[in-house]
Amino acid sequence: MSLESVRYSRGSLLVLNQLLLPHRSEYEAVTGAQQGAQAIRDMKVRGAPAIAIVGCLSLAVELTTNPPQDTSALVTFVQESLDLLIGARPTAVNMKKAADEMKAFLSQEAGKPGAAVLELIEGVIRWAEALREKDVDDNHKIGDFGAKHILETPGSSEVCVLTHCNTGSLATAGHGTALGVIRSLHALGRLSHVFCTETRPYNQGSRLTAYELVYEKIPATLITDSMAAVTMRERRVSAVVVGADRVVANGDTANKVGTYQLAILAKHHGIPFYVAAPSTSCDFSMPTGAGIVIEERPGHELTDINGTRVAAPGIGVWNPAFDVTPHELITGIITERGVFKPEELKEALTRAQ
Repeated sequence: MSLESVRYSRGSLLVLNQLLLPHRSEYEAVTGAQQGAQAIRDMKVRGAPAIAIVGCLSLAVELTTNPPQDTSALVTFVQESLDLLIGARPTAVNMKKAADEMKAFLSQEAGKPGAAVLELIEGVIRWAEALREKDVDDNHKIGDFGAKHILETPGSSEVCVLTHCNTGSLATAGHGTALGVIRSLHALGRLSHVFCTETRPYNQGSRLTAYELVYEKIPATLITDSMAAVTMRERRVSAVVVGADRVVANGDTANKVGTYQLAILAKHHGIPFYVAAPSTSCDFSMPTGAGIVIEERPGHELTDINGTRVAAPGIGVWNPAFDVTPHELITGIITERGVFKPEELKEALTRAQ
């Protein structure tokens, strides 16, 4: 059984505080949208799918425990809460897409004759709950499509995968995206080994991905980010599989900083480079990755470790949380609807809607 980043029942939302992992596993209650936005901003919960799920469920919990008394107040509250949640971490598109769809749903339902506020509240809550259920189902499909595609490569009886950041159950509602592909390969008995990067400066790889791999007894080794090139050359890496926070129309992909350099290294070594992401991470309104807003994090995340200063006082810091990988470096984008070349993705997913 995989780890749970979110525990939800009607009126109750608990999130696993990922800042405390791997040493302590503590779930914290989220009682409303303000608290949900803060948990996202503080990175107690992270990963593009999980951000959207926690954001929407935090709103659902508040509607359950403190419902607005009329339709106008409900619409205003939902819109303002969703805008707050979008702003918590802007690079990942999943929260904005979910918010836009929820707003459209509420607007449509509220415009129907005789719409009652309690029925509207129930509809919004059910919409948020369905988002979580769909994410788990989509992740299993991503894992199976990705594993099958990688195993179709000639000579791939067993594969060795390198991955970056955390894309497993801790970043989603369950199973994971890139780590879901790794799980599916392992379940098929076709995974020889996994190399996971530490993913500085927030160490999502060493704290979270390594934790999930050990928990599920998947054969794995942790490396520093600067070891990726020599690992590809010396350890017979078959494929690199990463997640995504936003995939735009031409296939350019924003993901955790360090992804871009892995794609360049994979290209040099002739290793397939895959992006695993649900269609909810795709933003076809943006033509290229040049328009993606890249979140910049506080400098102390780079200069300090566990509250202890390790960098020279007075040094300047640039700490972007993400980078953009150009589409020409990407072998395939793995979605719940199949695996597509970057240039094919928009048409394929649009046709499938």
